[in-house]
Amino acid sequence: MLSWVDGRPAADLPLADRGLAYGDGLFETIAVQRGRAVLLPRHLTRLGEGLRRLSIDLDLVALESELQAFFAELGEGVAKLMVTRGEGLRGYAAPQPASPRRILLGNPLPSYPASHAEQGVRLFPCATRLAEQPLLAGLKHLNRLEQVLARSEWQDARYAEGLMRDVSGRVIEGVFSNLFLVKDGVLLTPALSRSGVAGVMRAEILEQAVRLGVSCEVRDIAHDELLAADEVFLCNSLYGIWPVRELAASVWPAGPLTRKLQAIIRSLLDS
Repeated sequence: MLSWVDGRPAADLPLADRGLAYGDGLFETIAVQRGRAVLLPRHLTRLGEGLRRLSIDLDLVALESELQAFFAELGEGVAKLMVTRGEGLRGYAAPQPASPRRILLGNPLPSYPASHAEQGVRLFPCATRLAEQPLLAGLKHLNRLEQVLARSEWQDARYAEGLMRDVSGRVIEGVFSNLFLVKDGVLLTPALSRSGVAGVMRAEILEQAVRLGVSCEVRDIAHDELLAADEVFLCNSLYGIWPVRELAASVWPAGPLTRKLQAIIRSLLDS
């Protein structure tokens, strides 16, 4: 594993780092091919919004230069960027001034079965519910305990992902993916104003759909509406698009809009 801390090769962190103590920070998981990042502008835009909301002052121009050097050394794989508020004394109060820390980890790309993309996946109906917190909704912050709990609910390899709902029962996302459905030719994805992670691939798919002239809606989606959909698919920045073929007693085909968007995203990831 390739690892840098604050721009230099390193394999450890100070125990007083607030990312470790409180999850006080953000992260991005970035696909890297031939030394170049996929969807880097979208990653930096989301990171910038997270830094603004958490009041972490970091020079994104300097960070991008550091990232490019890391990507070049990694070559192929997955780069995980973590930005923490840095070190602090005991207690929740943020240090003044803070010295944000950059942590970069490089690993091989995950190997998923080809059948996930070709034939579709089964979704596990997670009992763990996402809490509503508008101040953090959409951000990829370092506290992922809800996802850890949800992923611990199944060990059966027949399930590639889990469906997560919020405390009110609304459909939100997968454990590590965003969710889309198609109904009567309209592309729908859950609003993420209360909970969930606004994925960079989700943003890319919405933009590509608009270019195709597809009607798109971002709004609250009830569980029954998901079950009545014509097509359902998942997405993230590493694997692109997986059709969903089964959730409990519900079964869907890998429909035409799913396949069209899947081909566009596959071309983007392979370019």
